[in-house]
Amino acid sequence: MKRTASAEWQGELKGGKGTISTGSGLLSNAQYSFSTRFENGVGTNPEELIAAAHAGCFSMALSAQLTNVGLKPESIKTEATVTMEKQDAGFAITAVHLNVVAKVPGADQAAFEKAAQAAKEGCPVSKVLKANITMDAKLEA
Repeated sequence: MKRTASAEWQGELKGGKGTISTGSGLLSNAQYSFSTRFENGVGTNPEELIAAAHAGCFSMALSAQLTNVGLKPESIKTEATVTMEKQDAGFAITAVHLNVVAKVPGADQAAFEKAAQAAKEGCPVSKVLKANITMDAKLEA
């Protein structure tokens, strides 16, 4: 299974602008810019999209973990906060915090925490932050 997304950037870093689109078409030319990434401009940014992906992935992974131990979750709400900080070598994502609230009839705190920990470690988006990244780069004339 493979999923795609694309981005196009035009211009210099601070004055330029870009668009992000997903293969599904849900995002189509969604605007992003320096101000949406480093200030409070209108639009999205890569870190916000990573946070959305992590929250969605984790919620599904937690549902699977709970189901595997015979529990039926009614709802799982996850907010992911991605922290990006300036370091000596430039900006880096330094942390992701998951804030989870779940309604799971019959679950006790220990079982829930065990499932949540397994979901955090097993979620594919959690794993991708440590992935081997490959690339083909072509310069157009």
